[in-house]
Formats: sequence, structure tokens, C-alpha cells
Amino acid sequence: MAGRGYSIFDTGIGRCGIAWGYSGILGVQLPEAREIETRKRLFQLYPDARELRAPMNVEIAIEAITALLRGETADFSDVTLDISGIHPFNQRVYELTRAIPRGETRTYGDVAARLGAPGAVHSVAQAISKNPFMIIVPCHRVLEAGGYADRISPYGGVISKRRLLSIEGAGAGPAKSKTLFDVLLPVAPPRPQN
Repeated sequence: MAGRGYSIFDTGIGRCGIAWGYSGILGVQLPEAREIETRKRLFQLYPDARELRAPMNVEIAIEAITALLRGETADFSDVTLDISGIHPFNQRVYELTRAIPRGETRTYGDVAARLGAPGAVHSVAQAISKNPFMIIVPCHRVLEAGGYADRISPYGGVISKRRLLSIEGAGAGPAKSKTLFDVLLPVAPPRPQN
């Protein structure tokens, strides 16, 4: 993959941005109110990135993002993320979040339990709020208990979780049970108390 670059691209919700580096995608920026603000946010986050033609890994991500934002099924399994600057706990949260199927939601507590750290709900919420890989790591599918779905990370621009879930055909209600997420990523046993 070439040096640090970024690209702005059209989607069903507006012009999004994506930045990449040598090891993969660095971040995705959903639309701000105006394209100039989306570009400004990318520049603030990745000041050494230049607007370039997207390499193949990034093109795959762009195609999948635009498909998902049209309400279609999207496959991000071949998209490489640069997680080198991401805290290891956050990496685990993002890995679990990537496994949540389209049309389903989980709570911060569900993710914490699957990490084997049921007391880490606040840490999971913090990790989700710092997610730089919008849509690829579908943090909009992780909600507060009770299904509240309006907050999104700074990379979310002016788009709410509720709107993204609506595009996917998911409600923002309680998390659905017994899914592929549960089968592939069962709840870790509780850690012994000292």
C-alpha cells in the first residue's frame, strides 16, 4: 500500500472520507454538514495524508461502505485496518464489533461480557466512541442499555446511529438474542475474584 493518503467519495448519505497508510485503512469519516468540514476533519486527524487515488484495499472498503449506506449487504472481511496506534483493549472491542451481523445490535454490556470483563462497560463505551473505522467497524450497532441510539463517535459527522441502523433495516430496540455473534463469540467465563 502506498504512503498516507485520503479520498472523498459519494454515498447515499453524503460525501464521506477515508484515510489510509502503509499498513491499511487509518480511518473513515462520515459526512459533516459540508464537504469542506469533512475534509478539514480528515486533515486534522491525518495532516500528512494527501488526496490520492485509492489503492485496491481502500477501493474494496469504499465499495462496501457505499453499498451498506444504500441499504445493501456489504462484506468488509477483506479490508485491512491499520490498528498499530490502537490500544489493545480497543482492538478487541473492534474485533467483536466487526462480528455483529447487519440488522442486529448489542449493548456495551454485551460486548464487555463477551470480552470476559463484564465490569468494563464504561471502557467499551469509550472504545466505541473512539472508533476511527466508521461503518467498517460498525459501532452504530453497539448501543447503551435500553437501545438509545443517537450518539456516535466524532468520525460520524452529522449522522446518528439511529439513521445508520434504519438504513440497515435494524431497529434501535433491545439487542437480539442467539445470533451468529453469540455462536462465534460466546460469553467468556467470569474471571475469578481476588
